[in-house]
Amino acid sequence: MDTDQRMKTLGIIGGIAPESTQAYYRALIARWREATGDGHYPSILINSIDMKRMLDLIGSGRLEEVTEFLLDEVQRLVRGGAHVALLASNTPHLVFEALAERSPIPLLSIVEATCAKAKGLQRVGLFGTRFTMEGAFYPEVFTREGITLVTPEPEERATIHQAYMGELVLGVFRPETRERLLAIARRLQRERGIEALILGGTELPLILTEPVYEGLRMLDTTAIHVECAVQAMLAGAESASLRHPTNAPAVAKEHP
Repeated sequence: MDTDQRMKTLGIIGGIAPESTQAYYRALIARWREATGDGHYPSILINSIDMKRMLDLIGSGRLEEVTEFLLDEVQRLVRGGAHVALLASNTPHLVFEALAERSPIPLLSIVEATCAKAKGLQRVGLFGTRFTMEGAFYPEVFTREGITLVTPEPEERATIHQAYMGELVLGVFRPETRERLLAIARRLQRERGIEALILGGTELPLILTEPVYEGLRMLDTTAIHVECAVQAMLAGAESASLRHPTNAPAVAKEHP
């Protein structure tokens, strides 16, 4: 059977933020071509949603409304023919469990996929929006695997969040901001003993572009999520036809 006959259509909740949604699309195409090598391209639907509306709801603690909002957007993807979907952002995973329970199609968790990639590590740092760094959704998953999550100090979290929302989501990537982020990462490495740093915001790999900085491994959540998505789209294909990287995760939350 040809790849185009067996592939699943991927739905993406994007626009959260636009820069990383573009990065997702480019990475999905590249990884698909690498995995299949047969000249076909993946079937992808992108629903670019109102990021401000979502963040305003999250910021005011109205998480049930966030879930309803995202469920409506997933339903749009389903009506378009998506078989599996993902949220192209870490922050809305605040409501991932509630959303996945009600979704009519499987959802791919960026947190679970990243945890699978981090297996074997003991202490990892976490950068992201303040909602991600201060939320429970990363620790809940990582603690189950015996991995300790380390977050920056409150003033450092404020610095990261301000840079994220004031620069990165707007597509502004300044060298001085990169240095501030790396200074915080180096402190966590030196004083808290982290072995790797989770780039828990999908704009962070656009400014911290190297896989390793001064011996500290970067866990690029966009790249990890993309690998998970490609495997999900190709589920059911003969494993011999794929070229998987080592320890690649494949995590989907199935609708009961």
